[in-house]
Amino acid sequence: MSIKLGDTAPDFQAETSSGDIKFHEFLGNSWGILFSHPADYTPVCTTELGYTSKLKSEFDKRGTKVIALSVDGVDDHQNWIKDINETQNTDVQFPIIADKDRKISELYDFIHPNASVTATVRSLLIIDPDKKVRLIITYPASTGRNFNEILRVLDSLQLVDSHKVATPVNWENGEDVIVPPAISTEDARKIFPKGVTEIKPYLRYTPQPNT
Repeated sequence: MSIKLGDTAPDFQAETSSGDIKFHEFLGNSWGILFSHPADYTPVCTTELGYTSKLKSEFDKRGTKVIALSVDGVDDHQNWIKDINETQNTDVQFPIIADKDRKISELYDFIHPNASVTATVRSLLIIDPDKKVRLIITYPASTGRNFNEILRVLDSLQLVDSHKVATPVNWENGEDVIVPPAISTEDARKIFPKGVTEIKPYLRYTPQPNT
């Protein structure tokens, strides 16, 4: 199964380091981040999970639940968490899914045979409160993810959902945003009271709306 943007994230039941879950129930009305790891006790994953743990307050601010997946079992996850906490100076509180039979990895297309027939690639999905997949990023196993970029995309998606805007290249929270082409400049000046700057008829900026 190949999951695409806009698809409903498949539901599943699983054992995790924090107990059994039903995925959609776990997410509730929150945004969600599901990210996979090639295996427990691997160095790149250890740094990723540690950094993600340190971002807990940032994800909480954005109403986002984080859950990881690895193809090892719960006992390994719980012992690995001790290593992560020790080496990364943190306290991992989000669950890690146990996927020894790789059913969830295969459901989410996290195993790419050209990379490895047994281990998951380093994939990450952002899922909105309607359970729709809004972002898919896949890294090679050797390259750690940039979670500052994940936060940036999350900010963009939440802003776009609450206002009729788009975000330009390298946009950061608080910077000017783009008026979508479907909105005329005349209508844009009514919708965006902070003003509209027209560079070209199809390229118009407005200060970021209040969130």
